[in-house]
Amino acid sequence: MNERPGNQLFDAYFTARDMREVFCDQGRVQAMLDFEAALARAEARVGVIPPTAVAPIEAACQAGHYDFAALGEAIATAGNSAIPLVKALGKQIAASDAQAERYVHLGATSQDVMDSGLVLQLRRALALIDSDLAQLGDTLATQAQRYVATPLAGRTWLQHATPVTLGMKIAGWLGAVTRSRQRLQALRPRLLVLQFGGASGTLAALGEQAMPIAQALAEELQLSLPDQPWHTQRDRLVEFGSVLGLIAGSLGKLGRDISLLMQTEAAEVFEPSAPGKGGSSTMPHKRNPVGAAVLIGAATRVPGLLSTLFSAMPQEHERSLGLWHAEWETLPEICCLVSGSLKQALLVTGGLEVDAERMVRNLDLTQGLVLAEAVSIVLAQRVGRDTAHHLLEQCCKRAVAEQRHLRAVLGDEPQVTAELSATELDHLLDPAHYLGQARTWVERAVAEHSALTA
Repeated sequence: MNERPGNQLFDAYFTARDMREVFCDQGRVQAMLDFEAALARAEARVGVIPPTAVAPIEAACQAGHYDFAALGEAIATAGNSAIPLVKALGKQIAASDAQAERYVHLGATSQDVMDSGLVLQLRRALALIDSDLAQLGDTLATQAQRYVATPLAGRTWLQHATPVTLGMKIAGWLGAVTRSRQRLQALRPRLLVLQFGGASGTLAALGEQAMPIAQALAEELQLSLPDQPWHTQRDRLVEFGSVLGLIAGSLGKLGRDISLLMQTEAAEVFEPSAPGKGGSSTMPHKRNPVGAAVLIGAATRVPGLLSTLFSAMPQEHERSLGLWHAEWETLPEICCLVSGSLKQALLVTGGLEVDAERMVRNLDLTQGLVLAEAVSIVLAQRVGRDTAHHLLEQCCKRAVAEQRHLRAVLGDEPQVTAELSATELDHLLDPAHYLGQARTWVERAVAEHSALTA
C-alpha cells in the first residue's frame, strides 16, 4: 500500500531517507508484524501452538498486505496501532487457514507488540546513527590533522582572544562525536530488549510456559530478555533519546561554529559549494550556510521533543493513559532529526573550504593585540606580573588610540626594550609561535577516535 499523504516538503532537508524508511508507516507496521511472526515461532518451539500454524502466520506478517489508511482510521477508535493490526492479521490468516488464526497474538498484549516493534526499529536506527557517527569521526580526524597547524583567531565572548588552530577546533568537534559513540555503545544492551508481559505484565495467560516462550521470543528477535517487562518503566527509551539529544547539540555546536566562520566579516571556513546551494531568491551574491542551518535547527528542536519523553516518564500503574501515547511520534521524530543533522554534517565537513590566508589577515585585525598575553607572560618573568600586566595594558591602549601595531608601540617603550630584544618581540608577536598544546589536543582526539574504531 502507498503511504498516506503527509508533510514531505522538508523531509529531504531535515531527515535522512534511510531513517525515514525505518519510521514510515511501512516500517512501523512491519516491525509489529515481525514481533507477531516471531511470537508464533517461539510458541511453536516451546510446544504451545502447533508447528503447522507458523507458516500461515508468517505468510500474513508482510506489511504490504495491509491498508495503512484503513489502519489509521481504526487507530482513532481503538486507541493504539496494535489492536486493529492484530484484527487485520487474524482476518488475513483466517482466509487461508482458520486453524492457524486461533494462535495469533497468543499471550501478548498490544503494548508488547508496539514496544517490541519499536525496539526493532530503534535497532535499525541505532545502526544508522552509529555508522554515520563513525564516518563523521573519520572525516573530522582527517580534517583535524590536515589543519593541525593552521592558525586562526580564537574567539571568546565573540571577540578575538589568543590564536588557536583550525585543527584544534575540529578536534573539539571530533571529541564530542567520539563520546557520543561511546554512549551509544554503553546503552545498547539496555535498549535492545524484548517487551513481553501480557495484559498486566505477569504473562499469566501462558502459565508455566511463560518464561520458556519469553526466552524463545527474545532469541527469535535477537533481543535480550530483560529482568521484567517495562510497560511503564520508560527509562530505556528516554536514555536513548537523551543521547540523541546530546548528539543533536554537539552537531549544533559544529554548525554554529561553521556558520560564524562563514560570516562575511570572518570568511575563513565555508561549506562546500554546489550549483544552487545556499543562494538567495533576491540576492545573487549570497552564499548561505544551508547545511549548518539544519544542524542548528535540529539542536533547537530536539530538546523540546526530549522534554516530552521526560514528561511522559511517570506513567500510571501497569499501563499508561496518554503518557505512553505521547511517546509514539516523539522518539521517531528525534531519530529522524538527528539522522538529517548527521547527513548534513557529513556533507559539510567532508568538503570544507578553508581560506588560511584570510585567517592570517583576520589574526592581524587587532594589529598584534591578540598576542599581548604572550608578551606579558615573558615580561612578567623579568619585571613581575603586576608590572608587566600594567605595562602591556597601557601599550595596548596606546596602540588602539594611535591606530598603530602593537609591535611598533612595544618597540618604542623603553621599559619593554630594556628587557626584550627586537628578535624576541618579533617571535612573541608571531601567531605560529603561540599555539600552545593545539597539536597535542588534535593528536589525542584522533587517537581516541581511532581506538574506538579499531
